[in-house]
Amino acid sequence: MTTDKKDIIREKMLEHQSEARIVRRIVLIISVLLLLLIIIIGGGGYLYIQSALKPIDAGSKQNKVVEIPLGSSVTGIGETLEKNGIIKDAKVFKYYVKLKNEGGFMAGKYELSPSMDVPEIVGRLKTGKVLANASFKITIPEGKQLTEIAAIMAKATNQNETEVFNKLNDGEFIKQVMTKFPDLLTTEINNPAVKYPLEGYLYPATYPFYKPNPTVEEMVSAMLSKTQEVLADYSEEMNQKNVSVHQVLTMAALVEEEATAKTDRKKIASVFYNRMDKGMPLQTDPTVLYAQGKHKERVMYKDLEVNSPYNTYLHTGLPPGPIANSGKSSIEAALEPEQTDYYYFLATETGDIIFTKTLEEHNQEKEKYISNKK
Repeated sequence: MTTDKKDIIREKMLEHQSEARIVRRIVLIISVLLLLLIIIIGGGGYLYIQSALKPIDAGSKQNKVVEIPLGSSVTGIGETLEKNGIIKDAKVFKYYVKLKNEGGFMAGKYELSPSMDVPEIVGRLKTGKVLANASFKITIPEGKQLTEIAAIMAKATNQNETEVFNKLNDGEFIKQVMTKFPDLLTTEINNPAVKYPLEGYLYPATYPFYKPNPTVEEMVSAMLSKTQEVLADYSEEMNQKNVSVHQVLTMAALVEEEATAKTDRKKIASVFYNRMDKGMPLQTDPTVLYAQGKHKERVMYKDLEVNSPYNTYLHTGLPPGPIANSGKSSIEAALEPEQTDYYYFLATETGDIIFTKTLEEHNQEKEKYISNKK
């Protein structure tokens, strides 16, 4: 190889090395700039969040009356507070509440000030230090059916019970509430086999109302908002298990109706799921009574023959829809049943529940505790 060729190769190598150094320098500069940008953005974000949690005006002497409507979501409460100049940022309020696992906010009119920080405001909303007392309250107990809830609503507002019940099942009214609560009320409630579309969806709770004579729409909206609020805590779990709100409320209602004060609801749910997995009928008496529209202390053998899609002695799987409303413990049982190998349970007159694995064991316990009761 000639000296000229060697020189050319050497020059090219030096040129490549120089280019590589330049590229590395550029990459280093870009990396440093990106790191600085991340630090600036992160630091700025942290400072902004800290600022948003502090009072808007620590020296303010102003008090504002802010109304938190019944059934308001955390997002809705944050937006109301921001709109009234009580907090700086509704989103920061929302994430603070989620991070701290706060909840149980109470509706009503509050006297709040821009001098309050977010933790203090949250405390006020939890303790329910409201300015105005409710005009009256409606209490919907657990395990109540729509006919019973209609009666409670009618009595509390001096309305006709039949008219209230008819309103709850009116086609146009159902369309209105479905539009208002699309994630909660799906087309499943319009299944022709479903007895009453809103059955099981009106959450058991005490509802305060701050104006006299609320309409059926206002009362139902408050109850549906509460149901939606409660179920929001389980939305991720329902998605993971690929179950709908309707399915959860249907199972929860069965658990609610079979449960006693002494009952482990998660064990009852496990029996139902175990039977479904085996293709066995659920054979739960409350569904038979619901199909008949009756309330009885005991189910007779002839009752088990009622021709209805709700009769879980004749049909396998879940009934078409909930047979009553259910509280949080029954909803949790429907989503998180205990893992057991029980296929039967029996309620005694003392309220105890006896769980068994086989039909033979079940019949033995039945003979012991409730022989000849049917």
